[in-house]
Amino acid sequence: MESNERIWGITKPISSAPPTPAESHATAQLLEELRRQNTFETASEIKKREKIITDLQRIANEFVRNVARAKEPHNEVLIRDARGEVFTYGSYCLGVYGPGSDIDTLVTAPRYVSREDYFKYFPDLLQQMAPPGAITDLTVVEEAFVPIIKFEYWGISIDLIFSRIATLTQFPPNKQLELTSNEYLRGLDDRELRSLNGTRVTKEILNLVPEQSTFRTALRAIKLWAQRRAIYANIIGFPGGVVWAMMVARVCQLYPKATSATIVAKFFLVMKGWPWPIPVQLKHMEEGPLNVRVWNPKIYKADSFHLMPVITPAYPQMCATFNIVKSTKTIIQRELERGVQITSKIISSERPWKDLFVKHDFFTKDHKYYLAVIAASTTKEAHKIWSGFVESKVRILVGDLERHPSVALARPFNKGFERQHVTKTEDDFNAVRSGSLVFVTKEEEIPEEIPTAEVKEENNVDESADAEDEKDVVEDFSKPRRTYTATHYIGLELAEGMSSASDLSPTCETPIVRPNQNLNLAPGAKSLDLSYQVNTFKQMCSEWEKYSGRLNSLSVQHVKK
Repeated sequence: MESNERIWGITKPISSAPPTPAESHATAQLLEELRRQNTFETASEIKKREKIITDLQRIANEFVRNVARAKEPHNEVLIRDARGEVFTYGSYCLGVYGPGSDIDTLVTAPRYVSREDYFKYFPDLLQQMAPPGAITDLTVVEEAFVPIIKFEYWGISIDLIFSRIATLTQFPPNKQLELTSNEYLRGLDDRELRSLNGTRVTKEILNLVPEQSTFRTALRAIKLWAQRRAIYANIIGFPGGVVWAMMVARVCQLYPKATSATIVAKFFLVMKGWPWPIPVQLKHMEEGPLNVRVWNPKIYKADSFHLMPVITPAYPQMCATFNIVKSTKTIIQRELERGVQITSKIISSERPWKDLFVKHDFFTKDHKYYLAVIAASTTKEAHKIWSGFVESKVRILVGDLERHPSVALARPFNKGFERQHVTKTEDDFNAVRSGSLVFVTKEEEIPEEIPTAEVKEENNVDESADAEDEKDVVEDFSKPRRTYTATHYIGLELAEGMSSASDLSPTCETPIVRPNQNLNLAPGAKSLDLSYQVNTFKQMCSEWEKYSGRLNSLSVQHVKK
């Protein structure tokens, strides 16, 4: 390597060799397959997204002017120059979005604009200033870990977050504000820091790869692979989009002149052999202007427990994979090994690229036994809140299950299944809350591969502890009623000697399970009791401050094919 060649990342590259004709051909074939797999948007859809961003910028400017008028009505200069700045982050900013992708968006404003102002003014301005009918499914979540406004704009999902820039009273002209400067972090609270972090991390990733076009094509392939293999979901305990991006970026740094096809093949080799828990980092840790915590396992005990640490490159550096548990790590490593085997044959022209993107076998071959976590609500609004909370806690149940001595692995599926049901009797309603799919409304599609819950009558449950919560509930079954459910599946691999489970005793319909959660095994095998893990999970969920026994329920059922 030439002495004046730039070193990308924290180590020298593994190879700086230019691509061979065969590697360039493999990349052309990869691009063809990605197009066949419909990972690119059409020109008209790209223009639609650009128009949406332009509209949001126009609305953001008016939002800041409104706040300026309200707070300093006599300050003509402040009002005249008032403006915000809209940034994107995630897949759209990285340039790897496709059909159906959402747009992660950040609104920034000068120091005099507060988060309270954002939620007071912005939702109404969206409705007023967007084209008629453009905004649908508007949801405001002020108390989220990252406060957010969610909506659809012309059918495209938008996640809109906010942060002020406390060091600026007026913004520079459009597109001249660069959030990469650490000075803009001064004076912000934790939620504002988290809001700015998405854009800062995305920009840093792009700045830290040798060839952005090579990176983008390789990342498209890895994202498609991860989605098809059901290992793409940060909230469940798998890497999310930004993590896969950082891992691909690190491989690009190690092979700075490689083609996209080579990067994909090397990705599997490098990450399969990665010496965890040594972290994946795109740059050295840096100091910043704030007295805030940055990832450091030598100082913070909790950081030392991260199994597959991938560290964000923007200050303050954090671990983006803290959700990964032992079981999800095992599944990721299995899939990386599969990727090694397939890509080695692809590069040698023995197999086509489409073989890498074959769909997972979660419901067909991978598991014999499953648990279904069913969050149910009686209204659409309550369901959005309740199902989102339960989804965020599934990984905790997975962690408890995998620590059971008779469970070798507990694998969560990477997304939940949303359904609507219409029932006419109390028995039917209770069956739905226990996982029955009999009453799914006709417009809801039920994938045939999904196992069906074994619903059994409850006859040994003491429900007295929930009497106070339920005594005020008056159920009206005189007419059909709609119930909303979100079901998350967990595939179980039992330890040796626990290989012939037949069924799991039913659960209580109230938030707390009291009967034993037993997997009844064949004669001569040990009994597997999961009641403690399930009870603990349901107790935790039912103690959430926004839980309502009148609107919400939670059931955990054993299901099998």
